[in-house]
Amino acid sequence: MILTLLLASALLMASILLSPLSNRIGMPVLLLFLGVGMLAGQNGFGHVLPADTDTTFLVGHLALAIILLDGGMRTRAETFRVGLKPALTLATLGVVITAGITGLAAVWIFDLPLLYGLLIGTIISSTDAAAVFALLQNHGLRLNERVSATLEIESGSNDPMAIFLTVVLLELITRDQPPGIGESALLLFKQLAIGAVGGWLGGIALARLLKTIPLISAFYPLLVTATGLSVFAGTYLLDGSGFLAIYLMGVILGNSRLKKMEEILQVHDGLAWLAQLCLFLMLGLLLAHGDKITFIGEGLLLAAILILVARPVAVFMTLWPFGFRFREQLFISWVGLRGAVPIVLALFPLIAGIPNAGMFPIVAFIVVVASLIIQGATLAQAARWLKLELPAESKPLQQVTLEWSDHADHRLMLFELDGEHWTPPRSLSGIKLPDQVVVSAVMRNDQIEAVNEQLKLQGGDRVAVIGPAVAEQTLAKLFSSTAKIPALRENVFFGLFELNGEISLGDLEKSFGIPIPESDPEQLLCDYIASHLPGHPIVGDRVKVGPVTLVVKAVEGDKIIRVGLKLSAG
Repeated sequence: MILTLLLASALLMASILLSPLSNRIGMPVLLLFLGVGMLAGQNGFGHVLPADTDTTFLVGHLALAIILLDGGMRTRAETFRVGLKPALTLATLGVVITAGITGLAAVWIFDLPLLYGLLIGTIISSTDAAAVFALLQNHGLRLNERVSATLEIESGSNDPMAIFLTVVLLELITRDQPPGIGESALLLFKQLAIGAVGGWLGGIALARLLKTIPLISAFYPLLVTATGLSVFAGTYLLDGSGFLAIYLMGVILGNSRLKKMEEILQVHDGLAWLAQLCLFLMLGLLLAHGDKITFIGEGLLLAAILILVARPVAVFMTLWPFGFRFREQLFISWVGLRGAVPIVLALFPLIAGIPNAGMFPIVAFIVVVASLIIQGATLAQAARWLKLELPAESKPLQQVTLEWSDHADHRLMLFELDGEHWTPPRSLSGIKLPDQVVVSAVMRNDQIEAVNEQLKLQGGDRVAVIGPAVAEQTLAKLFSSTAKIPALRENVFFGLFELNGEISLGDLEKSFGIPIPESDPEQLLCDYIASHLPGHPIVGDRVKVGPVTLVVKAVEGDKIIRVGLKLSAG
């Protein structure tokens, strides 16, 4: 027991200490965790640590549940405006298309019966939310909302369909009287309905409870974790989709404006990483005993068909009705990373005891590794090549929610001033601050300076500001600058001129001498741009008008409120 604890903790420690290596060599950190587990397994530790199928299966479910809960709490309801319908279509119909194409390819590559081939296709059909957003975060990418919202919602909600198809195919293989179309449809409806209801009830109930019951601060994230796992397990026992339930519960909770949400998210970020780390270590230990070389050629061929054929076909067939541009669909096709879910699903045939079940984890492992290496290593370059990256948003170095009133939502925000925008120094009296905002302290050369109107702020200063949460973006732009790539500076990306979305086209023509053919001079600029876009307007959308390009700079709901004007085509 003590030896098991020692080895498990040592592997966790080694994986964490090696994680900075992933950024230096471009290797996804999840792949690094998997490699550490395999290395330990090859050295015999797998006989000491509990790396059997049943234990890995249980750990996999718990880890995925925690990852989905964390992902749900970070999903903003605002993203549903542009991402919900296309993401759900891709997470359901797209999974079926992907599973079908890769399944037929597996039948041909491995010379398998049809149901076995389709089972392989289904196992590797879902994308991994943790893998996708861990890589996006590590590369510091800010994608346009249409792409990021679709990827975020799809990767968090496509697991139920993949699990359902896996269960149905196993039933078809193992049962003497396999389920018919009606029974399968009823099973799918039951899974989704019970999962949706369970997640909604759990999220609403917990949000109300957190708003009314006083607890020690450390107990709030623990209560969220315990309740989430209870909802997951309870829904699972009722034959519903526990994964859908815990993800939906996280979405409801994360959009409930809880004062303790900052602390909850901070703890759950660590829990989600711990879950991923443990899961990939366990998978590495389990897979270390399999013979991967046997199917290496066939597995890589299947991975190539999945990446280059199945995923793009599924994306283009499901997203074209929603007005996605070609380059957006191309990027979403490329970001279909596989992660822990396919390997966990590959354990289902082992649990069911079907013939040749040992090949499923090996094939899934090869596909996952190929996906993480090929797609993961090129994700940032693909986003920049396809011009889907937006200028980085300025953010506080730190921020803390102040709970000094039940009605006011104030934060303490810390900013560091850069030399470019604060040379020469500027006095506080010359800075126009938003309403209800106070500069509370300034630190210079590790010394706190007295705050007064004559104090001049300069590059390198750290400024502590108290103000309402809605002023965060305004203050971040005023006090901070995060544009590190010249091509993505705001004045380059959006243009040197900023226009109000409610000016008329006639005024635009008079001010800039831009002829706008076949237009009503009384029409508002925001309405003109919206009429030339294929879907909901988002930041970064562009409309070319003669020698200039109009770039959407700020949106509230579906209303364009600020527009950038670039004098050169772009």
